[in-house]
Amino acid sequence: MTGDAGDGRVVVVTGANRGLGLEVVRQCAARGDTVVLGSRDVDAGRRAAVGLGDGVRPVALDVTDVDGLAAAADEVDRAFGRVDVLVNNAAIHYDTWQNAVDVDLGVVREAWETNVLGAWQTTLAFLPLLRRSAHPRVVMVSSESGSLTSMGAGVPAYAVSKAALNALTRTLAGDLRRDGVLVNAVCPGWTATDMGGNGGRPVGEGAASILWAVDLPDDGPTGTFTRDGRPVPW
Repeated sequence: MTGDAGDGRVVVVTGANRGLGLEVVRQCAARGDTVVLGSRDVDAGRRAAVGLGDGVRPVALDVTDVDGLAAAADEVDRAFGRVDVLVNNAAIHYDTWQNAVDVDLGVVREAWETNVLGAWQTTLAFLPLLRRSAHPRVVMVSSESGSLTSMGAGVPAYAVSKAALNALTRTLAGDLRRDGVLVNAVCPGWTATDMGGNGGRPVGEGAASILWAVDLPDDGPTGTFTRDGRPVPW
């Protein structure tokens, strides 16, 4: 039986038990959306959801587990029957300790599995549900670290994987344009999170940058790379 999502959207957020993902969940829920809080550890997701309201549903969601993604999509299908917005937020390995000439390629492979293939196979898992939405959106949480224009030394696993995520954004946007699915990449900026460390912008500001792409109208852009609604060079 399909559940009731109310008048709001059904929003799925990956990597959502902390940091930017959790703040996106909080802001969407505060606006009346039904939000699927996806996390590898569903117990961590349940703890994170405390106090966020009945509209937040923790779901076990590991973007590297294809079978688990299928199970998560089935759970969301049975509960709500559609997805209006998918925020691919899960990411790992901001590898400040490495450079490209002496890199641990095992770290690179792990980053690739989550940051690129994870977002890709998550999108494919939820695409049938997105196609049932009247206003489908996919948001890739990227980084200016993946901009070829400004890329240089440092964080090789993270930077190269985010550049690939940007390429995936463009490819999916082109393929899904005819279906009305808007696919955009967003750089939230250097944000004070567990991954970003201290000194960055408040997490609410980083989340607001993501929500700009979440809230795009039907005639809004697709295949873009932005921060705070303004273009970031590819």
